[in-house]
Amino acid sequence: MCFWGPFWWGRLIVLVAVITLVFILLRRTGGRTLPPDSGFAHETPLDILKKRYARGEISKEQFEQMKRDIGA
Repeated sequence: MCFWGPFWWGRLIVLVAVITLVFILLRRTGGRTLPPDSGFAHETPLDILKKRYARGEISKEQFEQMKRDIGA
């Protein structure tokens, strides 16, 4: 028996629906995902604060105040 069988149009509709659903989901997410080793998955507020201080974006006083604000 042929794969398509007597109800080939029904299988074709399902196939088109699945392809359309995948296309819509990819467009909605932009087709982008973060790589697992990107460093953003488990970054705490204190980690972000330390990086900002290390880059010179904030002063020592700002760092200490923000650190107290986040309760670290």
